[in-house]
Amino acid sequence: MTIRVLVVDDQTMVRAGFRLLLADEADIDVVAEASTGRDAVTQAARLRPDVILMDIRMPEMDGLEATRRILGSDTTARVLILTTFDLDDYVFEALRAGASGFVLKDDPPEQLLAAVRTIAAGEALLSPTVTRRVIRRFATVRRQAPPAAVADLTPREMEVLRLITRGLSNAEIGRELFISDTTVKTHVTRLLQKLDLRDRAQAIVLAYQTGLFDEA
Repeated sequence: MTIRVLVVDDQTMVRAGFRLLLADEADIDVVAEASTGRDAVTQAARLRPDVILMDIRMPEMDGLEATRRILGSDTTARVLILTTFDLDDYVFEALRAGASGFVLKDDPPEQLLAAVRTIAAGEALLSPTVTRRVIRRFATVRRQAPPAAVADLTPREMEVLRLITRGLSNAEIGRELFISDTTVKTHVTRLLQKLDLRDRAQAIVLAYQTGLFDEA
């Protein structure tokens, strides 16, 4: 299956670099480029890409607002935020906007390619370092009440959710709980369905917005 990608950045050379990098991959197809957030919203609505590589600072409309609008009309889209700004507020706001991951533009090429594939597979790209910073940032905001659906989670699903919020991968969760990767994936799928969440990034946002594991 080919991953259809929309590249969004206000710098022509940056867009060209990403297109060149992605063009060499047999399973990735760059379907379009956009230079502004407003153009990104239009292109995403027209082309319905699987993954959107989204810059944050752009004219007319920034990447955060573009992300909100795109995901507001297409819940299947996956947004990977690209930035040179390794700042807490950007990480926090990108996740709140609904982004599935956050990478720096100067990350190694292989890391970016892995990120695109990870996001396309429906998973979130959140390293433990990023997750720790998100936890600190959420500690400063007012808590919301957890959704009623949390009560429908099994004890094992709650354990898996707790480990997701720590930024652990499926393999790491499996080792922690002594279960297989396949079993972890099943638990993750079920808990996301029960909570009506798109991916792991949304699960982390929910957990820290509601203080679900504050007492742990």
